[in-house]
Amino acid sequence: MKKIPVLLALALAAILPARADDAAASQHTKGPLPIHISHGEAIAIKDYLVTGKTTVFDFYSEYCPPCRALGPFLEQLHKGREDIAVVKVDINRPGVEGIDWPSPVAKEFGLDSIPHLEVYAPDGTLRAKDDDARNMVISWIEALPK
Repeated sequence: MKKIPVLLALALAAILPARADDAAASQHTKGPLPIHISHGEAIAIKDYLVTGKTTVFDFYSEYCPPCRALGPFLEQLHKGREDIAVVKVDINRPGVEGIDWPSPVAKEFGLDSIPHLEVYAPDGTLRAKDDDARNMVISWIEALPK
């Protein structure tokens, strides 16, 4: 009798992606919600650009109050603009409490403050980062229908 649950679990594992970010990274398409990547590990940002969309990368930590405050607005932007995709880059490695400044991804991008935004054009070129990206994203959020 115990083989049935194991077989069911194996069958489900075969048809469901292990993580949403794995599926999105390989497909390069915009899903209904922003994908979450990195979990502290170094990344090749070009691997997560969404084909034909402006891609906003939000570097964040769950231990960062401004990051948590910005999150719902970025989700609204992702849902409200077909031409924009948001990718959430978690700088914290699993098990690290507090903002994980020494994480590989934080070091890779030279982060000394978060939230940190980078905006890439549909052709994959860096369009804006830091204050320019923040101002651009805020203007897009403010322009969303209420």
